[in-house]
Amino acid sequence: MLRFSQTRLFSTSRLLSATKKHDVVVIGGGPGGYVAAIKAAQLGYNTACIEKRGSLGGTCLNVGCIPSKALLNNSHLYHEIKTESSKRGIDIEGEVKPNLGNLMKAKDTAVKQLTGGIEMLFKKNGVTYYKGNGSFVDEHNIKVEPIEKGVEESILEASNIIIATGSEPTPFPGIEVDQERIVDSTGALALKEIPKKLAIIGGGIIGLEMGSVWARLGSEVTIIEYQTAIGGAGMDAEVAKATQKFLKKQGLNFQLGAKVKSATRVGDEVDIEYEDAKTGEVKSIKSDVLLVAVGRRPYSAGLNAESIGIEFDQKKRIVIDSEYKTKLPHIQCIGDVTFGAMLAHKAEEEGIAAVEFIKNGHGHVNYGNIPAVMYSHPEVAWTGKNEEELKAAGIKYKTGKFPFVANSRAKTNMDTEGFVKFIADAETQRVLGVHIIGPNAGEMIAEAGLAIEYGASCEDIYRTCHAHPTLSEAFKEAAMTVFDKPINY
Repeated sequence: MLRFSQTRLFSTSRLLSATKKHDVVVIGGGPGGYVAAIKAAQLGYNTACIEKRGSLGGTCLNVGCIPSKALLNNSHLYHEIKTESSKRGIDIEGEVKPNLGNLMKAKDTAVKQLTGGIEMLFKKNGVTYYKGNGSFVDEHNIKVEPIEKGVEESILEASNIIIATGSEPTPFPGIEVDQERIVDSTGALALKEIPKKLAIIGGGIIGLEMGSVWARLGSEVTIIEYQTAIGGAGMDAEVAKATQKFLKKQGLNFQLGAKVKSATRVGDEVDIEYEDAKTGEVKSIKSDVLLVAVGRRPYSAGLNAESIGIEFDQKKRIVIDSEYKTKLPHIQCIGDVTFGAMLAHKAEEEGIAAVEFIKNGHGHVNYGNIPAVMYSHPEVAWTGKNEEELKAAGIKYKTGKFPFVANSRAKTNMDTEGFVKFIADAETQRVLGVHIIGPNAGEMIAEAGLAIEYGASCEDIYRTCHAHPTLSEAFKEAAMTVFDKPINY
């Protein structure tokens, strides 16, 4: 027994002698993780961040938000030049055609610049960056297995630990992703050729954005969605219906209420079989590429969190309290790997709040006011409540809309599809939700977020002077229509 105790003591002392100590260690360098690390360093903590990708920014910057927006923006420019240049008074000689290689280069350049920018921010703020896989040794020690050759394994001892390991694409049972003919959202950002036919399982934001990109570049796109409406959770039903109408005009085909039964690669084609949920009729289509976009799931593989008693719910999300603390109070968790919407900006807010709880004992994230944006064209954005949620809660409300076709700036830009929709408390006029389809909706929704955060009424908004001519005037007039008559419609 004595010999065993001495051996154990010796091995423990060796572990501690090789340990690097930090006040705060963040596991994961995505939007939540890197923001938390920078904030912790700014508040005076000796801070480290572990990221196994070798490139900071997580899914968002590397294979999500940023590359998809690069493709969305540039494919829209191509489509606009090809289809609208003559009516805008621009004559183009010769054929206008996409250069897929250069589109991908532009995307990769944006990604490289932004991920490299985070490394510079780490250096500026004094965050120690470990490139490797982080896993718990015990509740205060984390092992880092380096991804770079010649770098030794590290043990980090931390007073406070923040888990921010993010999410990954949800697989579809029975469908094997090969990232060639059957792809997930990562593969859809790196296709080597424009498919003649593209099928997409999933009518949520990822599926609709990727469908928009490839439809503009010439693909025949079919969206196969199990639900009877597109857009996913949070999108107002009226907005979802209008959005589908706009996207259908752009060439996207929709099979709603369709349950996919199988998808098999046969050579350079994919055979897809689905069932009409209402009639039970089984149908099939062929595509050159199939995108599986049925959502994302929390990612915690290799973290070894269970070994130290961290709890997970039925959806494999790490269980936390209102201060982002796990069962072990010095270990917090933020972002996609725990509850709530899987959005980069939600994770960023949580990263700051979690560190503020460490420093001050209080932090703030308003989960009733997390904006969502779909970067199709027109864009779709919303924050606060939708009509369906308010009806279910028994809250009395009024709505008001103003169309962009009556907005002077939208007219001059020849970009008039969509509207701004306000939902307000029936008695007080307090803004409960705002839903926008239209140009620059993703930027305009910030004004709605500010209004909701400070409890503004519709009158507060329409009595605030908005510059002319701007798209934001449609926002002002939509607020006016809830309890009054608009001026320009």
